[in-house]
Amino acid sequence: MNLLPRSLFARLTLVLLGGLLTAQLLSFAIHMHDRGELLAQAGGMQSAQRIADIVRLLDTLPASERQRIVKVLAAPPLMVSLAQSPLKPADAGDEDAARAQIFASLLRRYLGGDRDIVVGMAAAVPGKGGGAMRGPKWMAQEGEAWSPPMMRHGGSGGGGLSFVAQVALMDGTLVTFDARTPQATEHWPLRLAGSIAVLLVAVVLVSLFAVRWVTRPLRTLAGAAEELGRNIHRPPLAETGPLEVAQAARAFNTMQSRLAAYLRERTQVLAAMSHDLKTPITRLRLRAELLEDPRLRDKFDHDLQEMESMVSSALDFLRGMDNGEPLQPVDINALLESLRTDLAETGGVVAIEGLAAAPFNGRPQALKSAFTNLLENAIKYGEAARVVVEDGPERLQIRVLDEGPGLPADQLEKVFEPFYRVEGSRNRETGGTGLGLAIAKNVVELHGGRILLCNRAEGGLEAEVVLPR
Repeated sequence: MNLLPRSLFARLTLVLLGGLLTAQLLSFAIHMHDRGELLAQAGGMQSAQRIADIVRLLDTLPASERQRIVKVLAAPPLMVSLAQSPLKPADAGDEDAARAQIFASLLRRYLGGDRDIVVGMAAAVPGKGGGAMRGPKWMAQEGEAWSPPMMRHGGSGGGGLSFVAQVALMDGTLVTFDARTPQATEHWPLRLAGSIAVLLVAVVLVSLFAVRWVTRPLRTLAGAAEELGRNIHRPPLAETGPLEVAQAARAFNTMQSRLAAYLRERTQVLAAMSHDLKTPITRLRLRAELLEDPRLRDKFDHDLQEMESMVSSALDFLRGMDNGEPLQPVDINALLESLRTDLAETGGVVAIEGLAAAPFNGRPQALKSAFTNLLENAIKYGEAARVVVEDGPERLQIRVLDEGPGLPADQLEKVFEPFYRVEGSRNRETGGTGLGLAIAKNVVELHGGRILLCNRAEGGLEAEVVLPR
């Protein structure tokens, strides 16, 4: 099952939005990584600076005063203790060891190089007053490289990892510091997420507009190609827009003009041939009148009438193919009523049911020719015709029903072919030339409609014409 959308607009939109979303997510992830690094590094520098300040303060105080000051200074996120046992350096080699070594180098830079400093990473277990310091996870001297902790579960009252630094005062007293990761490093950057969301929405809207702008000429070209099959004389496409679009429109217009010229020339040749045939037919008819044998004269007259009928039908068919008649509002009700009156003069019975709610924008003579052929066929093969008109906002439906023998199912489409006749009741003896339905179909499709034939359940044939409003 193909899950890709079928339209070019949807596919371009999917590719652009997928790429934009992926790029935004990657950018957000990189930003969060860098942000965490920077904030943690800033937090580490702040902690190192504060530890250095406390150490210098304790150096100036007598031993009796230090414990009181330590109790005042010991508050999250930095715990201070004078009662911890010495920390022993551990083997470096993992990420935490590298971080601890860099933190030790920061402390040495702020305090000077003449102090003993040991830094480790300790698991901070929350407790009253910010949590108690547990034993170090490992310890290391200042060393080679350190990356600040990234988004640790630190902050007062939160679990995670914290720096444990032990610094020797001037008199050798060891001061132990538990520096927790600042809580600020854990806050979700809502302003950043909002700015990225606004940027993403703006880019999506611009992308949708760009894709629509790019695919619109293709949709216009597809619509023009579809309409060309119904109306070869449709207005040419506007040769505007980008270079490629203008070239495609120009090529399409050239193709349309060449097709129209070819059809016009072919139609003119065939129409001229059909028209010229009328002259010898007329001469033959005059000569047939001079025949003394009545039976022979009748046979000649019958054949000449058939030839003249075929020529007239061929001319009507060719005129329908190259119909230059302009579009105008056509009163369908008046058209059908006039046809009913004309056929009644020759004995044809036509009943009309329903009305068209509004005029139809079409070619009057072409529509008259189409419905004349349908009604004549219904009368010819079914003795009477019944017309049912159903009008709606989107289409006009006209059904022509007869009570004749109908058609074999495999012939319902073939009878629309020019000069095609069904053997049996619908044959040349009835006067048909095989062009009536072809003319009707040509005219209906010229108006963007469709025509269908079907056998009625109660007997007879139904011709359904559907014209778009």
